[in-house]
Amino acid sequence: MLLLSDKLLQMKNLQNKRVLLGVTGSIAAYKSAELIRRLREQGAEVRVVMTQAAMEFITPLTLQTLSGSPVRSDLLDSQDESTMGHIELARWADVVLVAPASADTLARLAQGRSNDLLSALCLVADVPLLLAPAMNRSMWAHAATQANVSLLQQRGAQLLGPVSGEQACGELGEGRFMEPTDLLTYLSHQFASGSLGGQRVIVTAGPTREAIDPVRYVCNRSSGKMGFAVARAAAEAGARVVLVSGPVTLDQPDRVECIRVESAEQMKNAVLERVSECDIFISAAAVADYRPVQKAVDKIKKTAEQMTIQLERTVDILASVSQMANSPFTVGFVAETRSLHDYARGKLVSKQLDMVAANDVSAGQGFEQDDNALEVIWADGQLSLPLCNKDKLARRLVEIIAEQYNAKGAVEDSGSTLRH
Repeated sequence: MLLLSDKLLQMKNLQNKRVLLGVTGSIAAYKSAELIRRLREQGAEVRVVMTQAAMEFITPLTLQTLSGSPVRSDLLDSQDESTMGHIELARWADVVLVAPASADTLARLAQGRSNDLLSALCLVADVPLLLAPAMNRSMWAHAATQANVSLLQQRGAQLLGPVSGEQACGELGEGRFMEPTDLLTYLSHQFASGSLGGQRVIVTAGPTREAIDPVRYVCNRSSGKMGFAVARAAAEAGARVVLVSGPVTLDQPDRVECIRVESAEQMKNAVLERVSECDIFISAAAVADYRPVQKAVDKIKKTAEQMTIQLERTVDILASVSQMANSPFTVGFVAETRSLHDYARGKLVSKQLDMVAANDVSAGQGFEQDDNALEVIWADGQLSLPLCNKDKLARRLVEIIAEQYNAKGAVEDSGSTLRH
């Protein structure tokens, strides 16, 4: 039985997560309805892919009604595949859960087959693959099934069950489908990596507004979605997170302290008041580089054909933090329309950063969108993170930040030991 605290943590970990549920030909397919209902209760988004065999056990209409989204089953659907629908589904997902996973499905996945929608998705998806087997005890124990399972685990798939108990055929033994409540617990743990456990993180997000007069301001197109996603991902990874956000229309993430500001000056003050107590600083905000020298007391009237507004530089918050004595691990964001790698690596060096996350906005990518792609660059390495939804992208970025932060700490600890 789950304790209340475990249930609350589970709800927070699954909130807004995108679960692609594969349902295959097993009598346990009827339990997928309960699984979907419980996932939706925890705030997860669910899309369902069924094999042809699964539809002999439970109807697509049932799972469509419970999930709130159309059920997919055909790989060669002319309407969906006109936009490469199987790839789009794989990119949408934060995790692929095949529950129940039949012996036939395990064999198909082990062989790398892709002539049905579910197996094609599993080949395309670059997210965790979780398999919840359900079959007769003899089928589960067979050497072929065990070889398939072993191969899938070597490739990174995670096995959830099966468990021992009474089976639909009346026999007793291992092969029974894990209960939906237990599957939810394992799925929740998938989004609680602990890689930043106990670390203190400050994230900035959104734009800043620099007032021209009481009704006008200088701003940019930042929606804050990427910064908020990074804050959520850091909290999922176990960090204590403070989010300093410019004016956006996004709700405060769970388990995150949120400080709302308007101008670059206010953001600078909020950061510098707290940065001495943080371990990692992630500057995802699009802070205005310039602000009007003077703010008009009253609204400026439209009288002249032309108007000149004198601007002055704002304080560079990121450089101020990175160049502090005993500065935290510092990550900057770069949005460029050309020469992305050159500008990003130049910023890494000139501002003395530990890492830069760079995105190409030449075609409007990233701005006010749910998807993005990043080039992550640090002193002796870089990684390309392909286009996907910002929540998934943020989790991968936080994993990289945690790896590099811990590696830097290990090097510093080693140097300290040698000096002593």
